[in-house]
Amino acid sequence: MRKLIAALLVPALALGLASCNRSEEDRNRITLALSTQTNPFFVELRHGAQDKAKELGVPLDIQDASDDPAQQVNQLGNATSMGAKVVVVNPTDSDAVAPAVRGIKNDGVPVIGVDRDVNGVDLDSMVASDNVAGGAQAADTLAQSIEKKGDILILQGTAGTSASRERGKGFEEQIAKYKGIRVVGKQSANFDRTEGLNVATNLLQANPNIKAIFAENDEMALGAVEALGSRAGSEVKVVAFDGTFDGLKAVKDGKLEATIAQQPAELGARAIEQAAALLHGGTAEKNVPVEVITVTRDNVEDFQ
Repeated sequence: MRKLIAALLVPALALGLASCNRSEEDRNRITLALSTQTNPFFVELRHGAQDKAKELGVPLDIQDASDDPAQQVNQLGNATSMGAKVVVVNPTDSDAVAPAVRGIKNDGVPVIGVDRDVNGVDLDSMVASDNVAGGAQAADTLAQSIEKKGDILILQGTAGTSASRERGKGFEEQIAKYKGIRVVGKQSANFDRTEGLNVATNLLQANPNIKAIFAENDEMALGAVEALGSRAGSEVKVVAFDGTFDGLKAVKDGKLEATIAQQPAELGARAIEQAAALLHGGTAEKNVPVEVITVTRDNVEDFQ
């Protein structure tokens, strides 16, 4: 009987210890709510976050909304009940997720934004590239590439995201200073390569004589390059935004005129740094800017 009791107690004790350890981990968890993991940019951001979490020894729970605002709202709504003590959010839609983020903050859990802001919510920290400045850099680069004259197209990102709104604002305000350049068409392609191909194809049919295209991310730009075929980089200049691996390769190959390079892995790492500080009772920096750089064939080797 003693042997039987001992045999039953050992696994029970082990289970109890594991539960205690798991409970302790749950009380110190950071949740990273990503908009998607199909876009290479956010895969790099995730890698940066994971590496920094491992370095700092903090548990990281990653949620993928698959670009679905409703799914992300549900994930955020469950974050605190699942034990998150700090939430890092990369919104699918900067407006749609706002009520869920307010709910998290009302529960006393700090929230950090990464890459995209949450509209109307006072976040504990915001880690982002300067998208407005980057958009202006893109406008200057594009204008120089077509000698400051000609018709151009704009491929916009996902409506409702701060990244699309800010990049578009920076670009359009700056390109308006070039009186010889005219925006003849613009349309959302949702930061997606396939949609970029389809939207660019339709816009090119309506505007066959354009000189350049600005795409608010590399994925849409690469779709536009496919739509342009042999015209890409020669007859029609394409300027993008992000600095992903594929985008940089296209710059090197001469298909893209330039990409405004963010540092997605650095964005993820810096967000986790701020989250870890809050997790351990410290304070976070209110705004954490991460530099963006215009990458052309002249300096692409420095980034690849």
